[in-house]
Amino acid sequence: MTSAFTPRFYLGVDGGGTGCRARIVDEAGDVLGQGLSGPATTRLGIDVAWASIARAFGEAAEEAGFGAAELACTYAGIGLAGVGRKGALEALREIRHPFAAIDFTSDGMGACLGAHSGKDGAIVIAGTGSIGLGFVEGRDLRVGGYGFPISDEGSGADLGLKAVQFALRAHDGRHDRSALLTEIMQRFHDDPMEAVAWMDRATATDYAALAPAVMRHADQGDAAGRRIVQSAAEQIDTIVRTLFDKGAPRVTLLGGLASPLEPWLAPDVRRRLKPADGDAVSGAIILARRLGPTSARKE
Repeated sequence: MTSAFTPRFYLGVDGGGTGCRARIVDEAGDVLGQGLSGPATTRLGIDVAWASIARAFGEAAEEAGFGAAELACTYAGIGLAGVGRKGALEALREIRHPFAAIDFTSDGMGACLGAHSGKDGAIVIAGTGSIGLGFVEGRDLRVGGYGFPISDEGSGADLGLKAVQFALRAHDGRHDRSALLTEIMQRFHDDPMEAVAWMDRATATDYAALAPAVMRHADQGDAAGRRIVQSAAEQIDTIVRTLFDKGAPRVTLLGGLASPLEPWLAPDVRRRLKPADGDAVSGAIILARRLGPTSARKE
C-alpha cells in the first residue's frame, strides 16, 4: 500500500478494435511515457485483449523508466472495447496486475470522460459504427450503437451500405446513375453478382471503407452522395438531440466521420456541440485518478 509520502502515478489505456494506446502521467499530469499496440477488444478474447493492453502499458513503462516499484505506485484506468460483453468485466478483474489498483470501463465511456474532463456530458461517436453515450447525475445514457447492420445509423458502415444499395438500383435502372454510383459499381466490375459475393463476406469495416468515396462525391455535388450523406447527418442530428433530451448538459461529436459530417449537421445541432477537452486516454487517466488504494488486487 502506498503512503501519503509515496509518489502516485496514473496509467490510462484506450483499447479499441483498431489499436491500443497507453499513457503514464505523474500527479501534476506531466506525461512520463506512452505506448502503442494492436487491437484490444474482448471480441478477440480476454487473453488477447489483455496481451495487447500489457504490450501498450509495457512500452509506456519502459519509456518512463518504470520498474516494479514504480508500477506498484501506479493506478490504472482501462477503457476497453467490448467490456460490456457478458462475463468480460468479471474475467478482467481476475487477471493479476502489477499496479496499486485498476479499474475498467468501456472505450466509449473513457472517451466521454476525456471529452468532458470527467464532468457530466455525452458524446456521439461517428466512425465505422455510431453510438451516443454519456452520464448525467449518476445515470448512464445510451442511444443506438447496437451494431451494424441493425443499428449504427449515420456511421461509415451505414454510408457504405447505402452507397452499394443505390449503386445496385442504378445498375437496374431504378435510380439515376451518378459519378459515385458508377465508381461503386466499377469496384464490382459492373457485375451485381460480384457485389453479392462481396456482401457474403463483407464486414462493417469493409462497408465503412467506402465512406470516404461517398463523402468526396457528396462534397463535389454528386446527387446520390449528397442524399446519402444528408440522411446520415440527420441520423446523427437525432442522436445528439436525444442525448440533450435525456439531460446531457453538453455533447461532443467524436470519431473519424466527425469532421467530415459536421458541416452537414443541422445548424441548431452544430451550435450546441462542444469541442472535446481531451482524448479517450485522458478519460482513462481520470478513471485512474478516482481509484483508492484498495480498489483492486495486486500481484
